Amino acid sequence: MFKSALPRPWICSRCIQRQMPARLQRNHVQATSSASLEETTHLGLKASHSRIPINGVIPGAQHNDRTLRQIFDSPAFWKEFSQSSKAGRNIGLFQNRYLTEPRGFEDFANTTLRKAKKIVEKVLAASSADQYHRVVKDLDRLSDLLCRVIDISDFVRATHPDRRMQAAATRAYAMMFEYMNVLNTTTGLAKQLDIAIEQSSRMARWGEQEQMVAEILKRDFAKSAIDLPRAERERFVTLSQEISEVGPDFVDYMAPEKEHLIFQSSRLKGMDPMLVRKLTQWGQVTLPSVGGPAIAALRTVQDEATRNEIFKAGRTASRATLERLRTLLTKRAELAKLSRFESYAQLTLKDKMAKSPESVNGFLQALSKDNRSVVEAEVVDLIMAKMIETNISHPTLQPWDKEYYMSHILSSVRSKSRNPDFLSSYFSLGRVMQGLSRLFSRLYGIRFVPHESLPGETWNSDVRRLDVISETDGHVAVLYCDLFSRPGKSPNPAHFTLRCSRLIRNDEIQEAASSTDPIFSSAEEAANDGMAMSKPHSEGVMQLPTIALICDFATEPGSHKPSLLSFSEVSTLFHEMGHAIHSILGRTLFQEVSGTRCATDFAELPSVLMEHFAADPSVLSLFASHYETDQPLPYEMVAEKLALDKKFEGSDIENQIILSMVDQAYHSSLPLDPSFNTTKVYHDLQRSHGTLPPDPAGTSWQGFFGHLYGYGGSYYSYLFDRVLAKRVWQKVFASGLDGGAVDRANGERFKDDVLKWGGARDPWKCLSSVLRDERLEGGGQSAMGLVGSWGIKGRKGVTGR
Repeated sequence: MFKSALPRPWICSRCIQRQMPARLQRNHVQATSSASLEETTHLGLKASHSRIPINGVIPGAQHNDRTLRQIFDSPAFWKEFSQSSKAGRNIGLFQNRYLTEPRGFEDFANTTLRKAKKIVEKVLAASSADQYHRVVKDLDRLSDLLCRVIDISDFVRATHPDRRMQAAATRAYAMMFEYMNVLNTTTGLAKQLDIAIEQSSRMARWGEQEQMVAEILKRDFAKSAIDLPRAERERFVTLSQEISEVGPDFVDYMAPEKEHLIFQSSRLKGMDPMLVRKLTQWGQVTLPSVGGPAIAALRTVQDEATRNEIFKAGRTASRATLERLRTLLTKRAELAKLSRFESYAQLTLKDKMAKSPESVNGFLQALSKDNRSVVEAEVVDLIMAKMIETNISHPTLQPWDKEYYMSHILSSVRSKSRNPDFLSSYFSLGRVMQGLSRLFSRLYGIRFVPHESLPGETWNSDVRRLDVISETDGHVAVLYCDLFSRPGKSPNPAHFTLRCSRLIRNDEIQEAASSTDPIFSSAEEAANDGMAMSKPHSEGVMQLPTIALICDFATEPGSHKPSLLSFSEVSTLFHEMGHAIHSILGRTLFQEVSGTRCATDFAELPSVLMEHFAADPSVLSLFASHYETDQPLPYEMVAEKLALDKKFEGSDIENQIILSMVDQAYHSSLPLDPSFNTTKVYHDLQRSHGTLPPDPAGTSWQGFFGHLYGYGGSYYSYLFDRVLAKRVWQKVFASGLDGGAVDRANGERFKDDVLKWGGARDPWKCLSSVLRDERLEGGGQSAMGLVGSWGIKGRKGVTGR
């Protein structure tokens, strides 16, 4: 059935917390940030290195390379460069000719609906072999038309500063989803697809991409329960609606049982006195039980009894929160049963790499086994720290001790090294963008070229437009970079695909030629709403991927100093650019499988892999130099930072494994049992699979696990892709050794076997090919277990498994 690409901006582990209420975001230190992968009812068309000096300048592109840095680093240069956007005719947002004013969203939506209805009529009327041969192309075009409006509207309503544009985008968004609900009851589309697939299997007329799109559409139709009897179908729609209401309520209104704790200030010894003073009134300290101050207290308060009290309050959700969680899980289990699945996890995993809950649990158990010795060593360090502080010879590590002694150990290590903020002097935003362009040029033969935006093309004067230029294919994508902080802007990084790759075929261009709309100057322009496209060729034109990259990097108003990034922010930018490069290089003929529109447990691989590049000395030598002196970055500083960041990585991995197991258990058939108790399930999994001390009785942290709504049986995905990314880094890019991170042959291997396919090839086949490992090709439970055995921590002696 028909779904948009909307979940794509929220896949990213670094940008998910925008789905959580701000008052609770900072309390979720034990949950990986992740985002809405919810299957909606809008069904589916859906650090020991040798330093390798690298010449950072791309031959023949010195001017563009220098300009790329200056448009981000020099306000004066940007002011001059962006003059073209201030005068002339309004070209429309993203050069979409409809979007010159709020009213244009209505015109855009109505025009799209007329085109969509014609395609539906055409598919339903198909009867000849040639007509059935085109059914998948027609359904993919239908999906693309709907996503054109939905994806841009969703972005604008969340990002545009003009409330009139936000409101207009919201109305257009609603119009498209209303039409999707109509399509979701059009059973004839599924029947026509079945006939087309049957005929194609006999005549072998479809290519690999078209076959994959057909399989995806067929799965989506099946998951939509469109073939159920009318009464059951109505119940399916009702349950879906109820889930869409209770899920956001669970996330938005989660709350602790006890909102505040009252202490005498003497009990908070060790905590920042300035923070204590802010929380003090009438001689008593009122500490919120969740949020930043509570976390600070757990990390610094010396009195163990006080930490015990704070920990328990912050890990105990309200009864109303737990009831909403149970309602969500029960309704999902009912929906799965109604759809002829054993569980909601089985339903949602059907189109993932894992395929089944059994495979996910096999992966998690293998990963847990690999990680256990690492956590055991970290626990020994924590017990030793407690023994030294308390003078107790055999102390017991309690749950409320973990944050406190981790903080102490990290502080002692940090005090011996240089201030990590010193690194930022080597990471001006312009230099980092320059480095990304140089890296992609070496690996994939593409680079970023600054392009003057036209009046009305961007939503803020700070937005920079970059054209992505290929050595072989010319202009291949447009990247809008909104990277600077400003009042009212979301602080969370995100990658949005505003328009997917797709071949606009000649018959569509001929259809557009009959349009008399004066806003377009050519039929090709009309066929793509005026947005970026390739040069015409024999089969038509390619609509180019159009991407928005959002970050929130600080600047100093009125200063000539560039925005300087912390190493964490550099890693974040590399991560988000990993999503972008997937969209850029995954230029398929069908939008249903373009770029990041792949299995959601595969979509994080390119972005997590980019974090490895961000820490590689050969990559850093491409750009990392002091913004004032131009002296190169001493890599030892980065190595110190990485060692510090990984100090307790095993404990974090263990927690994520347990939460992934909780997600699987909650989305099994258990919620249909009247005795189902979310707290008991969570605590049992902590005790049976954890090395760290489990939560004490009476607590119920699962009520704060907001990602249960967004992931719905797929929380393991980020851990899974972390393992895959590490394996690719080792096997394809040689862990960066001897310049492996900037070697064209390695980049071409990853591009040809993974990136260029988007979602058009079975990801297990992509992995088997790129890793040269035949054990992976068929996927399944054995392959999932094998991946889990590889682990994340990368100790000696495990890379050959």
